[in-house]
Amino acid sequence: MSQDFEVEFIERGERETRFLVRGLTPAFANGIRRAMVADVPTLSIDTVRFVENSSVMFDEMIALRLGLVPLTTPLDDYEVGDEVTLAMDVQGPATAYSGDLESSDNLVQPADEHVPIIELKEDQRLEFEADAVLDTGKDHAKHQGGVAVGYRHLQRVEVVGDADEFEESEPNILRGVIETEDGDLVPTSEFDHDLTTRYPDEEITVTDVPNAFVFHVESDGSVPADELVLRAVESIGLRADELREKVAV
Repeated sequence: MSQDFEVEFIERGERETRFLVRGLTPAFANGIRRAMVADVPTLSIDTVRFVENSSVMFDEMIALRLGLVPLTTPLDDYEVGDEVTLAMDVQGPATAYSGDLESSDNLVQPADEHVPIIELKEDQRLEFEADAVLDTGKDHAKHQGGVAVGYRHLQRVEVVGDADEFEESEPNILRGVIETEDGDLVPTSEFDHDLTTRYPDEEITVTDVPNAFVFHVESDGSVPADELVLRAVESIGLRADELREKVAV
């Protein structure tokens, strides 16, 4: 049986997006979140071959830092297990940054050029060759393209009357996105997350909108936030098809 969903973007950017989905069950919403974290593959440095490291930091520590550098990942051009070679050669005095990495594929580059790797003093040098592999967050956290992935119930705020004039007003903190009586979607950051700022001297009720969830997705730059969401949904569909085939046998 097919299910129709209503999707509305609240904020949309290259690395960060927030959108509302109506018609989701809590289990399905959590499934989408988990798929974004665990199923969408990204490239990450996995093996480092040092030519020279005369810095004050051990090879293993530098390799760990390199593995956490997000790399742009053209998912249509690679399959899980494929590798890309990168290299670096920096002579001190200088700071070696992620932007000093040279890639064998122009489509695979550091998502941020200013991630510091190591500060090199006079006569110190860092030279190595590394292999980045495409894998998923299920294998290692360094392959999680979503650095902040979560969701909340959409909450509806209704004014039910005037507040008691003798009652002392206290902050009413709410985080996420609210739906007003007019159907408008308003991020709580617009009124510092305090409902008493938006609704001064008014009595309000706050209720969860059934089967409506607001997702907040932030990418590390390896894949755009929109693609992270689409690839996650695609992976759920593929797994559902696989289950359907096995059950039908």
